[in-house]
Amino acid sequence: MNPVTIIEGCAYPFGRKNVDTDVIIPAEWLKTTTRAGLGKGAFEVVRNEPGNVFDDPKFADAPVLIAGDNFGCGSSREHAAWALDDMGVKAVIAPSFSDIFSGNAYKNGILTVVLPQAAIDRLMEVAGRGDPIHINLEHQSVTTRFQDRFSFKIDPFRKSCLINGTDEIGLTLASATAIGNYEARTATVRPWLKPEIAA
Repeated sequence: MNPVTIIEGCAYPFGRKNVDTDVIIPAEWLKTTTRAGLGKGAFEVVRNEPGNVFDDPKFADAPVLIAGDNFGCGSSREHAAWALDDMGVKAVIAPSFSDIFSGNAYKNGILTVVLPQAAIDRLMEVAGRGDPIHINLEHQSVTTRFQDRFSFKIDPFRKSCLINGTDEIGLTLASATAIGNYEARTATVRPWLKPEIAA
C-alpha cells in the first residue's frame, strides 16, 4: 500500500446520496480475479447518463470524489474500493459512509473524509468549476485556493497506517520475529501442539 499524506487535484462533483456498491461497481464486474481494469467498470450505470461527471474531460483522472450521505452502502464487496483505486480516486469526501465500505477503502489506501453537508456543498461548488481541492492527512484538513478550510476527524490507528502505507499484512510482517520466537518457545514447552507433517 502506498503512503497517503497529501492528496491534491480536481474532484468529481458527484454528490449523490445513498450510492451503493452496486452503483460503484456492477455485479458483472465481480468475476475477475485481478484488481486491474476494474476502473473501467466503475459507475458504469452513471456513465450511461448523458453529461455525467465521470466522462467529462474536465475531471479526468481526478484523485478526489465528492459524494452524498451514506456513500458505499449495500453489499460489502471489496471490489468497490478496488474499482475506485483503479480509476485513480485516492480520497472520497462525504457527510457519511457505510462502515463496511469505509473499512474496505482504508484497507486499500483510500482516505474517507467525513464533513458536514455545508462543507460538501461548498466543495461541490469549487469542484464543479474544475478548481483543485487539497487534502492534508497529517493536519486532517481539506482546503481550497479560495481560503476554504475544513477539519476532519480520523481514527488515529487508520491515520498512522495510511501515512506509513502499512496494511494488515504489513503490520503482521512487522512482528514476524516476535511471532517466530513465540512459535519456537511453544514448540519446546508444548510439543504436542506442533503439527505433524506427513512424509
